[in-house]
Amino acid sequence: MRNAFAQQITALGERDPRVVLLSGDIGNRLFDEFKAACPDRFYNCGVAEANMIGVAAGLALNGLRPFCYTIAPFVTYRCMEQIRVDVCYHHVPVTIVGTGAGLAYASLGATHHSCEEMGMLRLLPGMTVLAPADEWEVRAAVKAALNQPHPVYIRLGKKGEPVIHAAEPEFSIGKAIPMRPGDDVCILAAGTILPIALHAADVLGQRGISTAVYSAHSIKPLDTELLTAVFARFQLVATVEEHSILGGLGGAVAEWAAELPAPRPRHLRFGTADEFLHETCEQEDAREHFGLSAVAIAERLAKALSA
Repeated sequence: MRNAFAQQITALGERDPRVVLLSGDIGNRLFDEFKAACPDRFYNCGVAEANMIGVAAGLALNGLRPFCYTIAPFVTYRCMEQIRVDVCYHHVPVTIVGTGAGLAYASLGATHHSCEEMGMLRLLPGMTVLAPADEWEVRAAVKAALNQPHPVYIRLGKKGEPVIHAAEPEFSIGKAIPMRPGDDVCILAAGTILPIALHAADVLGQRGISTAVYSAHSIKPLDTELLTAVFARFQLVATVEEHSILGGLGGAVAEWAAELPAPRPRHLRFGTADEFLHETCEQEDAREHFGLSAVAIAERLAKALSA
């Protein structure tokens, strides 16, 4: 996903002189091609992420289209005041790109986890929040962000995420991507957890449970047209994300569904619990801890369906 971002931002930079790339002291070799193509439009802002956001806001106010890139917790939690006041208050088109989101850096401990940032940023007026699932969705999300007149946040994985799509899918902000049809259960998955959701659908299929799966990459705005359709059709809807069950996709869908008239289907949220993970481990182990394995997801859904 990181390589896909680097390649796409380079392609955009070559075509659009407004594109500026700011880095928080990472990705220097990753962006060699961008620096060669756009030598006057790359800025390593160092370990000063809050300042980087302020610089980006100033560039955007002067007609440029800055992209700020660094590790997800450092470009979000550390910079919330600057994102809120410098970027969102002034409604400027700054795109913030957080790499290693969710539990991707589980081996470095809780300081490097970012399981609350989508919920925090979703609260900010005018902010779009995107969680692409693979490198094809990353490319599409970056192109879509460049065309927005307002702030955008894109969360990426770390590296080595599986490629889900055979080619770049039709991608629109606020529109989920259908991955497979189903009749009994609907899974809305956000970001790099999508392969796990697809595997869970396979496990459910072995039990005779037909499961629809969507890539719900747009956390804000939600695909309310799709939500209206699936909440009218399915008896069980699940949201799956490598993010807290509070505030992210699950929280946003629950807020939306709260205003629906009864009866409405059951909604199960799969994500990280409202707690810190006080151990260092690999991403797969961290997912297992929070019940985000395909088997755990399928088991819980099957149990809920039969209840």
